[in-house]
Amino acid sequence: MPVSPAADPSTPRVATPRRYLMCEPVHYTVAYEINPWMDSTRHTDTELARSQWRTLRDVYLDLGHTVETIDPIPGLPDMVYAANGALIVDGIVYSARFRHPERAPEGPAYEKWFADRGFVTHTAAEVNEGEGDILPVGDLILAGTGFRTDRSAHAELARVTGHEVVSLELVDARYYHLDTALAVLQSDAADPQVAYFPPAFSPASQERLRELFPDALHATDRDAAALGLNAVSDGRHVVVAPGAVDLAPALRERGYETIPVDTSELLKGGGGAKCCTLEIRDVP
Repeated sequence: MPVSPAADPSTPRVATPRRYLMCEPVHYTVAYEINPWMDSTRHTDTELARSQWRTLRDVYLDLGHTVETIDPIPGLPDMVYAANGALIVDGIVYSARFRHPERAPEGPAYEKWFADRGFVTHTAAEVNEGEGDILPVGDLILAGTGFRTDRSAHAELARVTGHEVVSLELVDARYYHLDTALAVLQSDAADPQVAYFPPAFSPASQERLRELFPDALHATDRDAAALGLNAVSDGRHVVVAPGAVDLAPALRERGYETIPVDTSELLKGGGGAKCCTLEIRDVP
């Protein structure tokens, strides 16, 4: 039986330079509870979170990527999860409009950062949480709904960007954002690659994913529970949680290089490497 290209370890994986926006967790703590990972009675170590964040940033820099930073704002402990702040595709910034009032000021703060640097910004009218729930893959945009982002935002996003938007329903509260249940491994429109955890999605959305990505990697329960799918890929190198013990070897079998980075302190707020990383996709 021939090996499919996606599963062939000899398939060359090519890293492409990325531009990321990050926010150092200077004010990080778990002061409220808006997802199942958060426990405000549990101790959080801000200095450990900052150390883990700096390690993640340095990994990106060592890989040759560009990292820019936004100033953290007192009173916004979740601002470290930069991916939630917006979506940037083809140089267009679609702002976040957060569901929970605790995070509402983050959307305008991130939008201002981009506007101050000359980006074309669109202030969202519909509730969405940026790249937490919106992930470009090739020519498509995958968009999560069910917990944080309204389905109406998907239609707005399609109008703003001109891209086809595929709605995916999330059904497990532990995986409240799309980027906790699905990782984009390769964005090349000719061969888009993802990994995902099927039980996080409704049956209809599982079927849609099978149609779109028949060679996708399926994460195990323990991969998902370690937020192993909250990973960052440049097309060759994949930054993963150390707890992704099944996903990491599966990725290597497909020719990817895995780089484990511990973000365990930030996991107490419900985020990992991807949550901390907003990709700036400039005009092609």
